Amino acid sequence: MSKKLEITLVRVIGRSESQKATVKTLGLNKIRSTVTHEDNPAIRGMVEKVSHLVEVKEV
Repeated sequence: MSKKLEITLVRVIGRSESQKATVKTLGLNKIRSTVTHEDNPAIRGMVEKVSHLVEVKEV
């Protein structure tokens, strides 16, 4: 069974446009919104870019 990542948005105030765009691409809109994605290198790269804005749990 493939791993999944549960990603929760924690903060976004005062961030660059590219970081805000990455958060939107992940599917996060509001603070405390949560999405589940397959664990793959593309998603891991996006999470790494905004790691200070999100919390990640492996499901």
